[in-house]
Amino acid sequence: MDLDLTVEVLRRGLWVGFMIAGPLLLGSLVVGLLVSIFQAVTQIHEMTITFVPKIVTVMILFALLLPWFLAVMIDFSRGLFLLIPNVVRV
Repeated sequence: MDLDLTVEVLRRGLWVGFMIAGPLLLGSLVVGLLVSIFQAVTQIHEMTITFVPKIVTVMILFALLLPWFLAVMIDFSRGLFLLIPNVVRV
């Protein structure tokens, strides 16, 4: 396995990780911002109020995006398995 192939596999793995984590983190960020604005307007400064909407948002997004997550991970895994003959040259 040469250095270029190793770097490409690592780059693609990081990209897949960002693609999977990105929508969940972005959804949590948006909900956290909305809850923070609500807390600032109503002057309710309870720290536990922010956690429940974030957790519910992440769970809903995960359930909705699970088929896409699986497709991305299966595609990446299939690509890795197809690289095995090129890596294991005798």
